[in-house]
Amino acid sequence: MTRILIVEDEESYREPLVYQLTREGYDVEAAETGEEGLELFTRGGADLVLLDLMLPGIDGIALCRRIREQSRVPIIMLTAKSAEIDKVVGLEIGADDYVTKPYSFRELLARIRAVLRRNQSVEQASGAQDDDVALVCGDITMHVGEHQVTVRGQDVFFPLKEFELLEYLMQNKGRVMTRHQLIDRIWGSNYVGDTKTLDVHVKRVRSKIETDPSHPQYLTTVRGLGYKIDDPAK
Repeated sequence: MTRILIVEDEESYREPLVYQLTREGYDVEAAETGEEGLELFTRGGADLVLLDLMLPGIDGIALCRRIREQSRVPIIMLTAKSAEIDKVVGLEIGADDYVTKPYSFRELLARIRAVLRRNQSVEQASGAQDDDVALVCGDITMHVGEHQVTVRGQDVFFPLKEFELLEYLMQNKGRVMTRHQLIDRIWGSNYVGDTKTLDVHVKRVRSKIETDPSHPQYLTTVRGLGYKIDDPAK
């Protein structure tokens, strides 16, 4: 049974979520504070985490970072803040999606299902990969089966979504991939968010592979179309 961990201090959100997700057939555990959420996750893990941004003690940003240190489990941030900077911060530290309160349970459920489906597909695909398969673009080498990336000889950690994005672009090296293609491939055809999520992930990937992310040489923007990755030496 799929296990969902909810970390939410507002009872008016937490209790209905526990009830509704349990009715949908999920194994649900809930925490009121960041400390409790971290303890539950460390002890029992989860297949997906619903994480409130504003928590007493360890807040959602800090907790997301702590979880990312030990796991690539999908994380959906829940918050009353709607400013773009808050969304960017949530995605920058490793969240997979972002839902602003008040939200409808139907929308949240659709996002949960989409994230879980995508994560399952990636795990199955990774499991089928030969550990020796490597993608190379200039000074970037990706060992797909080992989920390992080296940039200019240094190991660089990529959370799941960033890894998928880089992998897909490297599989299509030299080709322009449209925003729609990338969103559909990385977040699934049922994704209901906007393209800012993609832009944030592109920015994060650039920060790890480019010598000067403000003047990218590998991962470039093709205005009006999308993105492509290529060897700058060519």
